[in-house]
Amino acid sequence: MKSVLLQACEELVDDAKTGCSDLVFKEVCLEILSRAKNVLDEEDFKKLVEYASEQMEQEAIVCIDSI
Repeated sequence: MKSVLLQACEELVDDAKTGCSDLVFKEVCLEILSRAKNVLDEEDFKKLVEYASEQMEQEAIVCIDSI
């Protein structure tokens, strides 16, 4: 069950990345993380934070390259 919740949270991050501008994406990620803290255990939450951080960095690179 734990891995299903973590996967669902990662999918939410992915969906937000494809559907939002950079600033909105980061705001949505923070909201996802704040809610995920209540349902994931410590280990899975850390994995999600790492995953979201990687996605935020990739989003920033795409925006810089497109300028």
